Amino acid sequence: MNAPVRKIIHCDCDCFYASVEMRDDPSLRGRPLAVGGRAEQRGVVATCNYEARRYGIHSAMATAQAVKLCPDLILIPPNMEKYRVASRQIMDIYRDYTDLVEPLSLDEAYLDVTNSPHCKGSATLIAQEIRRRIFETVGITASAGVAPNKFVAKIASDWNKPDGLFLVRPDEVDAFVAVLPVKKLFGVGKVTAAKLHRLGAQTCGDLRDWNMDKLQQHFGSFGARLYDLCRGIDDRDVNPVRERKSISTEETYTPDVPDLDGCLALLPDLYEHLLGRIKRNNAEKFINKLFVKIKFADFQRTTVECVGYAPNMTMFRHLMETGWLRASRPVRLLGVGVRLSDTETVEQLSLFDERATQ
Repeated sequence: MNAPVRKIIHCDCDCFYASVEMRDDPSLRGRPLAVGGRAEQRGVVATCNYEARRYGIHSAMATAQAVKLCPDLILIPPNMEKYRVASRQIMDIYRDYTDLVEPLSLDEAYLDVTNSPHCKGSATLIAQEIRRRIFETVGITASAGVAPNKFVAKIASDWNKPDGLFLVRPDEVDAFVAVLPVKKLFGVGKVTAAKLHRLGAQTCGDLRDWNMDKLQQHFGSFGARLYDLCRGIDDRDVNPVRERKSISTEETYTPDVPDLDGCLALLPDLYEHLLGRIKRNNAEKFINKLFVKIKFADFQRTTVECVGYAPNMTMFRHLMETGWLRASRPVRLLGVGVRLSDTETVEQLSLFDERATQ
């Protein structure tokens, strides 16, 4: 017997931070606006409204570059507490319709409404009602995609942005996905997209001409994922519990940290901050790796990690030295963190502590 067709909604708010700011100050509407850090402090754009996007500004762009593209850009520092309040309102609305809500960010989530009794079981009507309630309750607009799986629903939510809804019915998935550029596939970044283009695949339809063996020959285990996605196949469940895979802390420095000694001098503060985060998350027993992240003045990045079952200052110093020597130049960002396993590492932890004290 075939499994019932799932009803998945992907919903997210339009330029969330900027929308909240425009809600609170209507004079900002219709003007290019970005929320982010200051240019003189090497800030980046967290998000921007559609007026700013017309200038080519986008999230994660350096603020200094954004201001060059649009000298009249209005820049507002993030107010995370205000955004969290709005987020709680939005997530409460999502959960009124199903317990199967998988948050992706403060405003964005997947919802599995396959068995939802609301709106006569219509996923499209549920999505419409959610968007209306977000506007009435939070005062901002949201867009939604409705489809039989997460991959197609997420793409559909971008189809009629801003303030739109797009439905892809089960019998429409094949044609909808066939014309998508390969860069739209989940997990395909710039490098993989460029490789696919060189190999002659521009669209998902092109990729369907490749058998599984050829895909795995060129892309390893990811080839099987590409085989499914280019056909619109995605069996991932909507998971209300998103597992934390790591805990870290990082800091950007202005001016640059000039040398290794300067980096090592900053390590104790980062270390203490990391310890606090680990404790707040009750993650002490799940640590299985330690890592250090470095971004150099030329924006080159490197990460160094090793097996470890508890934070250890000596090991972090060693990792930082190893990472810095890969480029041996001034540093703009330092980070330290731990990777987490799914199960407790109590026995390994005791062994690690014995070694560390010898």
